[in-house]
Amino acid sequence: MEGNFKRAKFALAISLLIFLCFSLFYAKSFNGVFVFAQEDLTAKCQKYLNENGDVCAGMSEEKCQKELNECLEFYEQQSDYYEGKVSEKQTEKKTLENKVFVLKNKINKINSDIYTSNLMIKDLNIQIGDTQESIGVTSDKIEQSTKRLSELLRLIEEQDRRSLLEVMLSEEELSDFFDELAALEALSLRNQELLIDIKALKGHLESEEQNLSEEKQDFEYAVVAYEIQKDRSQQLKSEEELLLKKTKGQEELYQQYLKETEAKAIEIRKSIFQLAQVSEDDAPTQEEAYKLAKYVEGITGVRAALILGLIQVESAMGKNVGQCNCSGRSYCTYPDIGWDQVMNPNQPYQRTAFKQIVEELGLDINATPISCSVSGGKVQWGGAMGPAQFMPATWLSYKSKITAITGEPANPWRVRDAFLAAGLYLKAFNADTQILQKEIGAVTAYLCGTTYMTTRCEQGGGYWYRSLVIKNASQWEDWIDQGVFNGN
Repeated sequence: MEGNFKRAKFALAISLLIFLCFSLFYAKSFNGVFVFAQEDLTAKCQKYLNENGDVCAGMSEEKCQKELNECLEFYEQQSDYYEGKVSEKQTEKKTLENKVFVLKNKINKINSDIYTSNLMIKDLNIQIGDTQESIGVTSDKIEQSTKRLSELLRLIEEQDRRSLLEVMLSEEELSDFFDELAALEALSLRNQELLIDIKALKGHLESEEQNLSEEKQDFEYAVVAYEIQKDRSQQLKSEEELLLKKTKGQEELYQQYLKETEAKAIEIRKSIFQLAQVSEDDAPTQEEAYKLAKYVEGITGVRAALILGLIQVESAMGKNVGQCNCSGRSYCTYPDIGWDQVMNPNQPYQRTAFKQIVEELGLDINATPISCSVSGGKVQWGGAMGPAQFMPATWLSYKSKITAITGEPANPWRVRDAFLAAGLYLKAFNADTQILQKEIGAVTAYLCGTTYMTTRCEQGGGYWYRSLVIKNASQWEDWIDQGVFNGN
């Protein structure tokens, strides 16, 4: 009888050991997600695992049985907790499946919208071509009518110069002369009216061509917006599918994976966002840049993410504010290429504006960094200033607005002022609406001065530029939505 009781106690202790090992593993992996009900009970139950031989040594069988039952109940509660987590993950799996389904439908809808928009663009191209052809035909008619009118006017003038004697000698009847003259004048008047009508038609066709071109541009912007939405949806779909794949078959361990990876991911993101300080004293960390962008958003209405995406492309968030005219700076690539070499001599107003800016700020005109492009030892272009890369003349047009907001002289090399200038410029082109198509147009204007993708803008890298800015802005928006900067 006593041997059977000891074997029963030993079997119970082994069962408790299994429960405890399972629970301790999850308690550690889940980083404290499960909170033990009683610390003293944890220690008490651990005692049974540390005992060698008789786990009830030194106590009555009744007390030992009671404590073992308490421990069994404690681990059963933990087991119930983890079973609940498994059920939660099963529900989560179903939610992820629904999200993937919705995203697939959304991507299909976007693909359909892109296809439809591209068809509209093709159709508009045909209409524009037909209109341009009609304009050409009309121009030829105008030229022909102008020639006929000129000839008629010449004939009328010749008739007017004839003397009465010439008329009488050349015409059988004097009335014939006047009839011919009247006919010429009537024909001239008709040609003038026809010429007016043809010119009006040409004006109408040119207006129609402009309208069709603008409509085409709108569809092109829409396609860009659809492509961006598609990319984000594809990314989200991939992430959801990855989570779904990991959830299937790992429902018991999914919480452990999720908690650990989320904590690591947040720390990694924090590390990525913390940029090393560059040689410019004013160069911000990413958290500081975010605060500045939110400050500007509050003033201009332009999304902080869009401002950050643009400044990132323009100057790597203030890290690269110019590699010329920067003697004495360790990071300077072309310290001996001065501002007078960099700035286009055919744009004297830019040179004058630059002189005015550095003089007003008390800066050394020969040691103030500006952007430049050097190929084969030859300077191609340059002159943009500071983190926002404003050209001098453009900066002067925004200087008073910035000063009115900050109460200090506007400085294109001061990060705060640069962010503010960028926000004001984007606002001027309706980016404050926070409508993606308007933002795309404003970004295009930031590089090219116009919201339309002109041939010159395209040759200057317009498509690449605005695509990269919008892509960066999208990534910044994701980071902001994930709460990376919360508390900063």
